[in-house]
Amino acid sequence: MFTTRPEIAGTFGAVATTHWIASQVGMAVLERGGNAFDAAAAAGFTLQIVEPHLNGPGGDCPIILHSAALGAQQVICGQGPAPKAMTVGKMRSLGLDIVPGTGFLCAPIPGAFDAWALMLRDHGTWRLRDVLDYAIGYAARGAHVVPRVSATLETVRPLFETAWPSSAALWLRDGGPKPGQLYTNPELAETYSRVVREAEAASDDREGQIEAARTIWYGGFVAEAIDRFGRSFEALDTSGRRHTALLTADDMAGWRAGVETPLAHDYRGHTVLKCGPWSQGPAMLQTLALLEGFDIGGMDAVGAEFVHTVVEAMKLAYADREAYYGDPDFTDVPMAALLSAEYTAERRKLIGTVANNGWRPGSPEGRTPRTDYDAALRRARDMAAAAGTGEPTVSRLGAAGGDTCHIDVIDRWGNFVSATPSAGWLQSSPAIPGLGFCLGSRCQMFWLDETLPNGLQPGKRPRTTLSPSMVLRDGKPWMSFGTPGGEQQDQWQPIMLMRMVDHRFNIQQAIDLPSFHSEHWISSFWPRGARPGKVVIEGRFAPEVLADLTARGHAAEMGGEWSEGRLTGARLEADGQIFAGANPRGMQGYAVGR
Repeated sequence: MFTTRPEIAGTFGAVATTHWIASQVGMAVLERGGNAFDAAAAAGFTLQIVEPHLNGPGGDCPIILHSAALGAQQVICGQGPAPKAMTVGKMRSLGLDIVPGTGFLCAPIPGAFDAWALMLRDHGTWRLRDVLDYAIGYAARGAHVVPRVSATLETVRPLFETAWPSSAALWLRDGGPKPGQLYTNPELAETYSRVVREAEAASDDREGQIEAARTIWYGGFVAEAIDRFGRSFEALDTSGRRHTALLTADDMAGWRAGVETPLAHDYRGHTVLKCGPWSQGPAMLQTLALLEGFDIGGMDAVGAEFVHTVVEAMKLAYADREAYYGDPDFTDVPMAALLSAEYTAERRKLIGTVANNGWRPGSPEGRTPRTDYDAALRRARDMAAAAGTGEPTVSRLGAAGGDTCHIDVIDRWGNFVSATPSAGWLQSSPAIPGLGFCLGSRCQMFWLDETLPNGLQPGKRPRTTLSPSMVLRDGKPWMSFGTPGGEQQDQWQPIMLMRMVDHRFNIQQAIDLPSFHSEHWISSFWPRGARPGKVVIEGRFAPEVLADLTARGHAAEMGGEWSEGRLTGARLEADGQIFAGANPRGMQGYAVGR
């Protein structure tokens, strides 16, 4: 089949990311002798400069890696938790019934820096200065501005000009970044340069400098600037009111990224690895478990039966996500039961030939699900009505939304990285003066009921949508892949994997094929709405597919021709060849290698 670019092949190494500059940075590191962990970190820091509307230094970053030296896989949890002062009582006292989607109140402890630093310390070979040099250079000398950066800024320009002056000073100076031109972030360049200088002054050796940098970030001038600004400035948020921050320097000083064992489940001889139920990643495993009972390979990969069957399985998996997933350090998640053959078989019986647009979480181990789907429907209706009557719009209050980035790297030694950095995008909260970045907004995913699995508690991780993936074949690492997309991350990824495993497409073919998503379940993002039965299929599907889905009872609609999926991936075959591909949609993603 025709593809938008070749699936690249080589034996030395490959890097695939959501921006061509970050991919080239990662490849430059490999060419200079660095390993996959050095390359991924350098690419990750660079993405903060070239895709500032999609991620930032104050955001989050879960990582799944395979270390050839250890012969094992690890998850590095770069998802920071809620600060100590963020309690249900505090939020209720402010008159809130859901957590705002922007501003200071939804900010967790920033996790991205420590995730990259921990990976670099334990598995990398390069010094921090060399890894950060690329990002510092682009921030200081300017990075090429893609159109989406400017378009995003235009949606929040009124907010910046009237309520977030520090963001206006950083992002609207001289009129703001123009598509195709260069734009600098001198404050962020100096922040990273200072981290390097102070780390080198504290230690002579590589690991010592990285450890010093972690301390500087979470206990030095970075944390102090965050604390100072958060206490002194009241940020307008999606509640329509202004609030100071709950996050403090003390919160940051007491947190570090952790290392965990990935959650694993087999699909047709392939072991799929995901982060734990503090992420939505297990929903992908549940989806694949349900679909293993269907003849996916016998279905047309772009036919209505495939779309219908996958969507119906996802509805069940995501309903369970809402009912049971949360930080396992705080809640008893019945993960083994949710993935058990017995439970899956019972749930599979609920998938018929027509759409079921009800809300159907299951009862693993006899548990009773506690969700409020009707409230989600009301929130969705209220938001639509407000937008239609001239009430404060989403963009005026800052909830223009953000997306995510992704990085896949495989090196010549057989090391793998799959990382999904996100949040802390320029439109999430006011820029912190002197640092050149803002805080994230992941705590909007909590419910204001501490008894729920994903209910807010201090020190608890919000159930993130960030969801990197890795796949083993015959017990050996085979593929690293992932995508931006919020709720869509664990929709587009199983679609890609099934098209490779069941239909025998390669990475680039599977990425290029038209995809789809559902919005049936309760959204993780403010205002936490739901759209029963909604399915969006990419515009390159045949019209007959849309008609068939509608006839089956789906609230189906056709999207743009190149609108579904932001996937990248890289795989290592038994003969030593490394293959990689990247998404053409949005004209930013690229895979490189040799």
